[in-house]
Amino acid sequence: MDTENLWLIIGFLGQGLFSARFVVQWLKSEREKKSVFPVAFWYFSIAGGITLFAYAVHRQDPVFIVGQLTGLFIYLRNLYFVIYEHKILKTE
Repeated sequence: MDTENLWLIIGFLGQGLFSARFVVQWLKSEREKKSVFPVAFWYFSIAGGITLFAYAVHRQDPVFIVGQLTGLFIYLRNLYFVIYEHKILKTE
């Protein structure tokens, strides 16, 4: 397999991971009959964001790079809040 095809696979993998977060969120919301964001949503967001960021760097696309970096910051911050809240509730 040549390098360019490998990067296409990485790009599609990242897009698949990123898209899976919506399925996870939708299924959880349907089960609870309200809009919720399970922890898995943030893990899929981060995994997809990192993979798409690597693909964007390979493509040397500054718009895509900045977009992924911004998203990654938000996903990591939200995951931090989830973990922090869980620790706080656990100690109470």
